[in-house]
This record gives sequence, C-alpha cells and structure tokens, in this order.
Amino acid sequence: MIGVAVVGCGYWGPNVIRNVAALPGAEARVICDLDPARLEPLRRRYPALRATTDLREVLADPRVDAVAVCTPVATHFEIARAALEAGKHVLVEKPLTDSVRSAEALVALAERQGRVLQVDHTFVYNPAVQRIRNVLDSGELGELLYVDCVRINLGLFQSDVNVLWDLAPHDLSVVCYLLDRRPRWVSAVGAAHLGRFESQAYLTLKYDDTLIAHLHVNWLAPVKIRSTLIGGSKRMIVYDDLAPSEKIRIYDKGVVMNGDRASRDRALVDYRIGDMYAPYVDKSEPLARVCAGFVDAIESGRPALTDGRAGLEVVRILEAAQLSLLRDGERIRLDPA
Repeated sequence: MIGVAVVGCGYWGPNVIRNVAALPGAEARVICDLDPARLEPLRRRYPALRATTDLREVLADPRVDAVAVCTPVATHFEIARAALEAGKHVLVEKPLTDSVRSAEALVALAERQGRVLQVDHTFVYNPAVQRIRNVLDSGELGELLYVDCVRINLGLFQSDVNVLWDLAPHDLSVVCYLLDRRPRWVSAVGAAHLGRFESQAYLTLKYDDTLIAHLHVNWLAPVKIRSTLIGGSKRMIVYDDLAPSEKIRIYDKGVVMNGDRASRDRALVDYRIGDMYAPYVDKSEPLARVCAGFVDAIESGRPALTDGRAGLEVVRILEAAQLSLLRDGERIRLDPA
C-alpha cells in the first residue's frame, strides 16, 4: 500500500485526496497546508488522515511514500525538490515549475533518486483525448494541418500568474501529447485588462512542416468554452469537452485541389462533404486516471504518461511564450527536441 501525502488543500488538493482515497493500491495518510482552516473540514471527512501545517513533518513521516504538490506554481520547485531529496515520489499540479531551469533540475533530481516525478496534466488523461490520439496514430485524418484550441470562461483570476501560465498548460499538454513533437517557434500576444497580469492571450506554435497550432485563453469571457479543432487532409475532428455527449465528432469534410497544383491560378478548389460520426468515449474521471497512473508508475517502474520530461516540455513552451509576450509577439525559436 502506497502512502500518499497531499501538500496544499485549497482548490485542487481536496480533489486529489478524494481520488487517492478511492484507489485500491494507495492510501491518503497525511494532509498539509499553511492554513489550519483548510485542514479542519478534510479531517472531519477523512478521520484517519494526519493533518499538519509543517512540510518537514510530512517529509519525515516514514508512512509517506509519495507526495502530491497542490500549491501555487511559485512554490512547486522547492516543495518537489525537498520531497525528492527525502526519497518520496512526487506528483505536481500543473505546470511543473515556473521556469525551464528549475524544471530541468527536478527532472535530473528525480532520475538520480530513482523516483517518479509526474505532472498532473489532467486533460491528457481524459478518455476523449486518448481516443483522439488513437485516431491520429491510425492515420485516419491524413496529413495534419492545424490544431485550434479555445479555453475561455469568466473565471478564476490568479494572483500569482497570468492567464497563459494558468490556462494554457491544459491545452499545451494535450497538443504536446497528441503531436509528440516540438514546435519550431512560438509567438504570443496578450493584454492585462485588470491588474498587472494578462487576462487574455493568444499563443501560436509553428512546426517544421505546414502544421500550426493556436491557443486562445481568456479569463474575461461571458461563456465557458473548452473546444479543440483538429484539421487533417482527409478528415477533421471537433472536440467539445463540455458536451454532455458526443464529445468527439469526426467529419469527413475537406478541400480538394484539382488541376495544376503548381499554379494557384489554374488550380480548382472543390469541397468534399461526407459523413460525421461520434466515437464512444469512456466517462471515467480524468483525475482518477492521473492518480491511478501515478501509483502504477511507482509500482511498475515505468515512466508516467505525463512524467517530468513531459512537464518540462510544457514549461519550455510557456517560458518561450512569456518572452514573446514581453516582446509584443516576437517569434521565439525553440531548440530541436
């Protein structure tokens, strides 16, 4: 039985506790938060949990094999580093850290210690996203042309990061998982409508071929939208995470170029309109799969689906996007993977 401590019991921590408590191979044993008021309701709900406001007590507890870090991003590095140095496996809420340098340090430390370092990129574990990956791997869409993601809502303003660092990790982790390659360059623009942090941003990723990915994130939208469009030369996908059913729709639609392809003037454009189908998608909770994957990685020794290196890749793109944001959308080139 793997003993788990959850550090940070604000917004996301209680969800991790609930899912760990439901796993057959793990047990939530300790909760930690600087604010005692956050611990009290969890102690009433889970009487067997030990509660503390001192991280050192968590790391010194021999019953704790693994630590889930659910704290603000600026604290991720120090807490995760201390946990790894104490010999604990570590699950970190997204993003892994707030810089490439600190993310690289955690990845290297986890590998030296022989411990699991996993990032809670929850949406990668969504059954719909994994079904889309299977479709892409099958070649059904043909050549990939674009990925277009929208994640907007009238929503939780963060006091420590801008909207890129808050919302974009979700879609970036999905794009990295689906495409499995690094973009050639990154460009980002945004605006700080309230306060000093950007509340709206547009992020563009350009790959070596004609593939382009675009992300729109916004805290100031009147409606909540979580949608992804994936265009291929043969078929196209519409993924609506908020749809009660038919979250994935695959369309046999596209553009056909007839005539002389070498000359746009002589090429004739035609449209292919075919059927649409919606594949079945399992309805299991993504966070439950995150926690189950964490336990499996510890028990099996296999890398987690969203291991430290996957988390580092997302931070690498975010850091480049932040630099582009400061330079009014300048293209920031990324080194080849």
